[in-house]
Amino acid sequence: MIDYKPFWKTLNASSESTYTLINKHHISSSTIDKLRKNKPLNTTTINDLCRILNCRIEEIAQYIPSDSDQKL
Repeated sequence: MIDYKPFWKTLNASSESTYTLINKHHISSSTIDKLRKNKPLNTTTINDLCRILNCRIEEIAQYIPSDSDQKL
C-alpha cells in the first residue's frame, strides 16, 4: 500500500499548509482528502507536490507491504 505519512511530515516542516496548497497552489481539496485517506494519486499530482514543497518523492509517499494489497 502507498502511505502518505511522509507528505504530512514534509508539509509540517515547510512554510506551506493545506490552506496554501489549496488557495495559492490550486491543489484540490479532494487531493488533500486522498492524502489523508491514503487513496491513489496520479503521478502528475505527486510531481506538483514535490515541486511545491521542493522535495523528493520519498518525502511524499512510501510503499508499505500489506496483506490487503490486490493480488497480482
